[in-house]
Amino acid sequence: MKAKSKTKTMYVCQECGYDSAKWLGRCPGCGAWNTMVEEKVAPSKESKGVALGLSDAAPPQRIAEVETEDLPRYCTGSEELDRVLGGGVIPGSMVLIAGDPGVGKSSLTLRVCADVAKLGRKVLYVTGEESTRQVRMRADRLGAIADNLYVVSETNLDTISTHIENIKPELMVIDSIQTIYRPDIESAPGSVSQVRESSVELLRIAKTLGIAAFIIGHVTKDGGLAGPRVLEHIVDTVLFFEGEKNAEYRVLRAVKNRFGSTNELGLFEMRDTGLVDVPDASKLFLSDRAADPGTVIVPTVEGTRPLLVELQALVANTPYLPPRRTSDAVDIKRLQLLLAVLEKRVHLSIGNCDVYVKAAGGIKIDEPAADLALCIAMASSFANRVPRDKTIVFGEVGLSGEVRAVSQAEVRLREAARLGFTAAVIPEKNARQLDAKSIGIKIYPAAFVGEALKLALPK
Repeated sequence: MKAKSKTKTMYVCQECGYDSAKWLGRCPGCGAWNTMVEEKVAPSKESKGVALGLSDAAPPQRIAEVETEDLPRYCTGSEELDRVLGGGVIPGSMVLIAGDPGVGKSSLTLRVCADVAKLGRKVLYVTGEESTRQVRMRADRLGAIADNLYVVSETNLDTISTHIENIKPELMVIDSIQTIYRPDIESAPGSVSQVRESSVELLRIAKTLGIAAFIIGHVTKDGGLAGPRVLEHIVDTVLFFEGEKNAEYRVLRAVKNRFGSTNELGLFEMRDTGLVDVPDASKLFLSDRAADPGTVIVPTVEGTRPLLVELQALVANTPYLPPRRTSDAVDIKRLQLLLAVLEKRVHLSIGNCDVYVKAAGGIKIDEPAADLALCIAMASSFANRVPRDKTIVFGEVGLSGEVRAVSQAEVRLREAARLGFTAAVIPEKNARQLDAKSIGIKIYPAAFVGEALKLALPK
């Protein structure tokens, strides 16, 4: 009589997946407190590797001899989503969409499902958080009704696999991965073990059957993806929604993309009928612009897309120390660095003031080309002087106060000229390389921050 194998227990961090044989108050992997949860680990003699249909007998090949072909793509019905994905959906790919609750993940994917189904492709929408009636009510509101769109409310992965084999969809959506569970794993849905193993099984199904899969994931209170870090490594693409759920606009960014660039950005507007593409983002962001102190227009480039953003700064005297530094548009460390440059190189007594910075529409700016615009916005608010009318500003600022050249200067200027701007304060090196007459915009070159302030803030 064979002895039964004992079931082991491990303490697993619910934030990063770190496991330990004993309970720990603080996770050594990610540093989070009170995240170690006891989970049962069933012994297994077989390897749980993911078989993707590759032949075990295939010998190693020279990389120059490997045959290549263009990956077929099809449109999702959303130009903004196609842009972020790299041109459309690839069969057999696995896309993870994450964001705060209420940001619009389910609304976007349901609309995409309907648009793809209307093109004659079978689509399966699996929901583990709602009933099929709730999904139908949202579909009526969004106008997402199609004959080839199938909906099922299920959380058992074995049952979901059966539905996939019967329907044979070309696109499937799992909403959300934290609700799916495998019956052979004893831990609760949403645990590290369940999320990891369920994702691996869904990946095997997608790769083997050539099904494009969209998986919706929750985020933690810190804005990171909930569940083990291995989930981000399993999928082909990771998309993050930015923007508050009560805000009007949403930004979709790719933080990982095996089939395209991670620099692209998709912009959506939340309406009663769901998320709607915003094709001309620059014009939309500048619709309510007013010429006030502390307001500067900066042209940013997200991938191949130029985007004009209104950058606002408020500098106020404060009796409290230390002064406040608040920004939801740029990194706070970058803001402190530029304040030090203004204090040391331009001799502005701005170091003891409260400084608040934001961008219109909730856009986050992470490229150094916005440095000069941020300096001028803060100096404008501090001196209470209105910047030059219909003028854009861009350039990187160094610690010695020099204005450095940035990439794609002509693209930025042409976008500004298209929207009616007539002047630009830019780095001197960029100005020498451009033909201002062909662009149709007056250029004011600046080599140092002090020069840029005099050009952008006329007396």
